[in-house]
Amino acid sequence: MSWTQLRVSAVDAEARDLVIGALVAAGGSCAEEGDTLVTFVLDEPDGEASVSAARGAVLAASPGADVALTPGLTIDWSTQWPTRVGMQRVGALTVAPPWLADDAGDPARAIIIEPAMAFGTGEHPTTRGVLRLMQRVVRPGDFVADLGAGSAVLAIAAAKLGASRVLAVELDPDAIGNAEENVERNAVSHRVSVLEGDAVLVLPLVAPVRVILANIISSVLRALSPAMLAALAPDGRAILSGMLVAERDEMRAALERDGWRFDDEDAEGDWWSATVGRR
Repeated sequence: MSWTQLRVSAVDAEARDLVIGALVAAGGSCAEEGDTLVTFVLDEPDGEASVSAARGAVLAASPGADVALTPGLTIDWSTQWPTRVGMQRVGALTVAPPWLADDAGDPARAIIIEPAMAFGTGEHPTTRGVLRLMQRVVRPGDFVADLGAGSAVLAIAAAKLGASRVLAVELDPDAIGNAEENVERNAVSHRVSVLEGDAVLVLPLVAPVRVILANIISSVLRALSPAMLAALAPDGRAILSGMLVAERDEMRAALERDGWRFDDEDAEGDWWSATVGRR
């Protein structure tokens, strides 16, 4: 496989988080090298469209940004990210790459994630926001659906917190292999299933769901809102992330109109996460 590297510099300070969000959406990760933001997009089959969309989103957020593209890269991900990906301790849980597994503590609470493209390693505040909130929500025996599962870090966390059945739903076929490998690596394959598919179509087939996890950009959360609400068990909760603090009031109002109530919330930097239930 080959990859296109996007290196974005000269980003307006007030637009930096929006640019990071655009790069995460395109490549699943965003590494920071000083003031430069970096991600990688798989060249095939839709890489050109993804690169074009990411470049457009970056320039829409920060018109003066410089976007440098380097296509056709062959990358050994096992050596690409080790200096950038560290260990994240979030409450009772620890997320670590394989080379730090020995330092991650209790295996029952350690989530070992092979970075691949460095998505879902706990490096981003939105992942940590869900990890913090779900420790107050997931109960032993729960059925959990993780939408937009990426590396399956949140699905694995749900299993480590006692969920008896977890469905990790991911639309991007490029993420499925990494998710399945991480599930095996964490010895939770008897409880976590990875499914390639559209959450809107999958949720009605697996309802009722006690806990829904959705770490996705706000526009997709809005689109998924009716399907999540319909699939939720009567005492269920959804944990939503991928939203900016600046969007909080607008998102609260929109989700309340859809029939949600807000039970809990978390903010880290410019990013906001929330626990919601049926009103």
